[in-house]
Amino acid sequence: MSFSRLSAAFLFLCFCVVTCSAVQIIEFCPDPYLPDDADEYIVLSGDGSLDGVAVSDNHGGFRFPQGTVIHGTLTIARNGAAFEKTHGTSPDFEWQDYSPSVPDVVSGNQLRLANTRDELLVYENSRLVQKITWPGDVKPREGQVHYLEEGTWDPRPLMLGQSRLALTSFENVTVTAFVSPDSSLAVFSGAVDSAQHRVLANVYELTSTNITHTLTYARKRGVDVSVLVEGGPVGGIPAAEKSAISVLNQSGIPVLAMASSEGGHVPYRYDHAKYVIIDDRAVLVTSENFGHSGFPPAGETGNRGWGVVMEDPRLAAYFADLYQTDTSGSAITPVYGTAGPGENYTIISRPVVFEPVTFTGARVTPVIAPDTSAGITGLLNSAQESIEIQQAYITNESKTRLNPYLATAINASRRGVQVRVLLDSYWYNTEDEADNDEMVALINRIAATENLPLEARCADLGATGLEKIHNKGVIVDGRAVLVSSINWNTNSPGFNREAGVIIEQPGVAMYFRGVFDADWSPAVRSPHPPTDYLKIACVITVIGLLMLLYYYRHMR
Repeated sequence: MSFSRLSAAFLFLCFCVVTCSAVQIIEFCPDPYLPDDADEYIVLSGDGSLDGVAVSDNHGGFRFPQGTVIHGTLTIARNGAAFEKTHGTSPDFEWQDYSPSVPDVVSGNQLRLANTRDELLVYENSRLVQKITWPGDVKPREGQVHYLEEGTWDPRPLMLGQSRLALTSFENVTVTAFVSPDSSLAVFSGAVDSAQHRVLANVYELTSTNITHTLTYARKRGVDVSVLVEGGPVGGIPAAEKSAISVLNQSGIPVLAMASSEGGHVPYRYDHAKYVIIDDRAVLVTSENFGHSGFPPAGETGNRGWGVVMEDPRLAAYFADLYQTDTSGSAITPVYGTAGPGENYTIISRPVVFEPVTFTGARVTPVIAPDTSAGITGLLNSAQESIEIQQAYITNESKTRLNPYLATAINASRRGVQVRVLLDSYWYNTEDEADNDEMVALINRIAATENLPLEARCADLGATGLEKIHNKGVIVDGRAVLVSSINWNTNSPGFNREAGVIIEQPGVAMYFRGVFDADWSPAVRSPHPPTDYLKIACVITVIGLLMLLYYYRHMR
């Protein structure tokens, strides 16, 4: 064999030795929810023998039984039974002998991962190969799982039981755009009525009698219908929703709730998503809850909301997998309603202005909170010419720190992008001292101070005939639009289960821009501070007296 071949073979063997011996922690949870943190765990990744590998926090630690090998990942938990209670599966090893069915590692001093400050060290034959500190490499938080991805710790606050999706796009999707109140109920009913096999619905609240009847009619036709709702909405489940759930129960439709069981934890603060999957071929995504305000009959007033029906089997499968994930956890329980009166509302006429329109060839990127809600920042950063933002409300991070999405939009205006922000003016969004009217004034003050192409307004509900603005939408450059359930606050993007889509298709974007312009034109501009004529008169008087005094002294 030639020297070059020997060298190549030697390098190959060296590479294999390094690869096979490389072991690292890629996931861990030091502060889980069970008492005494009994379900804390570590996931190791590698390929080869674990002889000589040890894990420590400089106070306690463990090594593996002689002859243990790893091919991919191994999960090591403190208490195997506690881990199974939390995750539904057993770990590969446990470092305290609690479970006869789970193999034990070889422990030295007891390993206990501190919640707020600690470190993890991985050794191979007494050589330190990995060190993780918190706070430092990761930020501690109860229930948070830390993931290593290509050498970087995932910065998202992903909690126990949550999914961990990456941004994924789907090409050549057919999209039907619609808005509430104009055409939302007709589009919803048409989509569900077209179902032949299955309907899966996930929504924060369901109170609409019309939607309930549409779902039960589908069930009577033999369609498999399932509904997931939030089990603990703000203010509790209303009587109208209990009544709607009762009707669904009686028709044979299972209704599930995401709600914490006794001593348990839900993976998300709220299940605030609003979507429907039709036959694994289409998905309806909207900003609106399934109530009369979000889905009124045509010719009646209601909320301003945006929605789309997207026809694509791959996209439908994506959302079906999401639904399956969110209905499979321990926090999901069947819910049974109570017979009673339906939703109470007042019928107020309003003409239909915007009919639904269908477009082809769209690129659709699901934005699922908290997994991929950073996609909204990416959308805003991509703007070159214009951004239109229509939100129910925007709240800042603190008194001195702007909402991160709003800050991104304002930064876009600093590079010359025309930015318009339209917020709701319903009484509960304007009655306090720090809500939408103050937010509008703040945005306009920043615009005036820096001379930016930026303006904010509160919607004129009287002129538009809308009940309120409940939308959570963005349009960028007349080419892309966000339709979503994600509110611009500190909770929704990072801790709720939310669903939205970024649609890149000029026709769809311009459809929603037309709606935005119709809502914007009569909108109420932020009031400028009133002219204080008394102060002006006082200043003029003082200046006059000073001038007289100056004149008197110099004349003498």
